[in-house]
Amino acid sequence: MSLIIERSGALASLQDGGRFGVRHLGVTQGGALDWVSQGWANWLLGNPPDAATVEITLGNVTLRAEADTCLAICGADLNATLDDQPLLPGRSFTIRKGQRLTFAQPREGVRAYLAAPGGFAATPVLDSCATVRREQLGGLHGDGRPLEAEDRLHWNGTAPAPRELPTGQPARLLPSGPLPVVLGAQIGDFSGQSLFDVFNSDWTVDQRADRMGIRLLGPVLRSTRQSMISEGVPLGAIQVPPDGQPIVLMNDRQTIGGYPRLGALTPLAVAQLAQCLPASVLRLKPVALQSAQQEQRRLLAAWQQQPVER
Repeated sequence: MSLIIERSGALASLQDGGRFGVRHLGVTQGGALDWVSQGWANWLLGNPPDAATVEITLGNVTLRAEADTCLAICGADLNATLDDQPLLPGRSFTIRKGQRLTFAQPREGVRAYLAAPGGFAATPVLDSCATVRREQLGGLHGDGRPLEAEDRLHWNGTAPAPRELPTGQPARLLPSGPLPVVLGAQIGDFSGQSLFDVFNSDWTVDQRADRMGIRLLGPVLRSTRQSMISEGVPLGAIQVPPDGQPIVLMNDRQTIGGYPRLGALTPLAVAQLAQCLPASVLRLKPVALQSAQQEQRRLLAAWQQQPVER
């Protein structure tokens, strides 16, 4: 059972939950930027939340089915169509042999996640098939290449009956308020004015945004720390380089960094930021570590709910 890619830009890739336990080797995490939407796409098909999906960024992708099956899409609305019929995210659907699934351009959000029964198949590299182009690891061929025209995507699971998201679960993940930040070790090195500005000003998503990091434009932040020894950086870390404009480090980030950090976005906030187009305006807010952990547990527990068949 397979899908053949008829058209693909450079921004579609195979992603699972990421690569862990190898950062001491200089190997980054990778994995789905919007891990929440990936998890719900998999949930709709009864897959594990971190099963491999296709992360489609900004559209420009067409796939043709070579067998009947059931697929699922969650995340951004990329104007998806099935044989020219509109297909909204947040649902599973049946696709027949010969039908074409097309993702055109963003209408809302940046990244859509396409799931297949049992997850898409690829040989793991360091226990993950997550595509990291910079490190030439993972992906369909194991060498970090994004998906290309004429690639075939296989899966081994059995197609379930079409299902719907739980009541109240939005089909698309976008910021609904300020993004929560767990404060970091260097927070005391920033001036009082900078700390006020961080949480009381608008921040604009810059054009310089990719899977490695997303730059935010706004007030210039100042740190009294002149230099520091590079140290490990977690997902969502907010580094402030000398120009005073913060960079949020994403899944394909470097493993260590030497700029002072305000703290880190929560995992949910990272997923929300990953769906923000350049020029989007957002705000940040401090949050206690315990609160962030409780939020994470609630999200993970939601995937234990039994799907509702339709």
